[in-house]
Amino acid sequence: MKIIKLKMNKGAAMMILFLFFVVISTTILLGVVVPVVREYSISSSSLFSRQAYFNAESGMEDIIYRIKNNMETGTVGDDRTLLLGDSYVSVPMTIINGTNNKKYISVIGDENNRERNLGVTLTTSSGTTFNYGVLVGQGGIYLDSGTINGNVYSNGPITASSSGSNIITGSAVVANDSDSVYTESNSSDISSYNITFGNTTSTQDIAQSFTVSSSKTLNKIELYLKRYNWPSDMTVKVVNDSSGKPGTTILDSATISTGNVGTSYTWVTATFSNSVTLSTNTTYWFVIDYGSASLYQYYIIGALDDEYSNGLGKIGQYNSTWNNTNPADLDYLFNIYLGTPTGYIKGYGPYNQIYIGTSSGLAWANTVDNTNVNGNVYCQSGSGNSKTCVSKNDPDYVDFPISDDNILVWKEDSLSGGTYSGNYSVGWAGATLGPKKIDGNLSISGGGTLVLTGNLWVTGNLILNGGGTIKLDSSYGSNDAVIVVDGTINVSGGGHATGSGSTGSYIMLLTTSSSTFAATLSGGAGAVIMYAPNGTLNISGGASLNEATAYKINISGGSSVTYESGLVDNNFSSGASGSWSIDSWEESE
Repeated sequence: MKIIKLKMNKGAAMMILFLFFVVISTTILLGVVVPVVREYSISSSSLFSRQAYFNAESGMEDIIYRIKNNMETGTVGDDRTLLLGDSYVSVPMTIINGTNNKKYISVIGDENNRERNLGVTLTTSSGTTFNYGVLVGQGGIYLDSGTINGNVYSNGPITASSSGSNIITGSAVVANDSDSVYTESNSSDISSYNITFGNTTSTQDIAQSFTVSSSKTLNKIELYLKRYNWPSDMTVKVVNDSSGKPGTTILDSATISTGNVGTSYTWVTATFSNSVTLSTNTTYWFVIDYGSASLYQYYIIGALDDEYSNGLGKIGQYNSTWNNTNPADLDYLFNIYLGTPTGYIKGYGPYNQIYIGTSSGLAWANTVDNTNVNGNVYCQSGSGNSKTCVSKNDPDYVDFPISDDNILVWKEDSLSGGTYSGNYSVGWAGATLGPKKIDGNLSISGGGTLVLTGNLWVTGNLILNGGGTIKLDSSYGSNDAVIVVDGTINVSGGGHATGSGSTGSYIMLLTTSSSTFAATLSGGAGAVIMYAPNGTLNISGGASLNEATAYKINISGGSSVTYESGLVDNNFSSGASGSWSIDSWEESE
């Protein structure tokens, strides 16, 4: 019998071999996968980190833009969160050095729990920033064969005459004046007295004196009226004061149609269109001029007994005799509105359009009429345009770039050089001056040159004519200087003003006058910034300048304003800041 012996160790050897294979394969696989996973994790983390940094930068740029453009309404020290897609940016802003002249902005950008911190220090720069070739207040712009080379932003209407070509080569934007309210009012709905006018020669017209509490454009006057039968239309005139009675200088006028007046009392509106600026501390009159008196067709206006303390009612005949009311000391019922609530751009007619945007540029206002525009026309209503209106929210009011504090600091800087008492005249021999206060007029003529070595403050008028020149000393380099004038500025007869000779250097002629002739420029200029925030700037006779800011601007006679890109960042060598600049930018832990 044969005995078979089984070898029991063959299965164990196979198992050992298999285990070795699994271990070796796993080791090899881990050697490949782990680095890949590690690299993927590192790459993802790096990507999230970079995204967090970009988020932080975006938030930083957003908040800096808002601060520089006066759009940041948060309180300094407030924290706020900006959402960027699914990410967020935390922006805490604090004061450092205990002053408002420096701000530190700390930004935390987050992406998938990866954070990057940025810190920026902003300081008030010595410059004043201009962003438009022409920036105008509520008085608006009137073009009479005038050209503006650049962009225009106006808080008042832009209108044009029928003569010549009226051109704005860039964009034209007109804001609404949200501050259009009646500043003067005697508006009780209950009339104690009824004053009849238009019935006899001695009671043909009525008048009411008034003052205004803010210097703005006359918009409209509301009157509490009724009629008897069907009288003819009436004219409402706003005139000057002449020894306590209505004068003969008509500032503006408007017609009230008889059809708008009822046989019982209603508020009736006279709307004015000449953009006349009324000044504070000045007495004006509104006159209702009826025309020919009639016993059978006349008007009646409501009145109260000495209710309005800033004026007085009269009755009589315009440009003739005025008498007290009966009883005396009555005030008529009225509301006076100042400011332009609805902004508009209007050419003279469909065949006398304003040309806007020679190569590019848009027109944007609540109402746009009679324009030929290269780009879009954004408006709520319009007619006579080259393009139809595209609906868009109306533009917002824009403040002037220079504050009263700026002007005060420039005046104080001028005083550092002492005061010259009397009129200062510069002739052919020329002169060097500044900083200095001139307690009188400053005149440059006869081909003479005044070299500025500092800012000037002139309490009187500035006259630059007869080939005279004002220029900055070469030491200014690319910086600028200011001449602050309390009176009027008149540049004519080849008068010229220029910077230091370096690129980007300008001289600013600034007047605080509220006159309709606050600044006049005819046949002169140069590297000049004209600034008349309270009055009217009149440009005529082929004159040209680099930047114009005024309450109202009239451009006529082929004159032009040419905007240069360098004016965006002017650095006036002294004075309070009009903007913020970046002092440092760094990543923090």
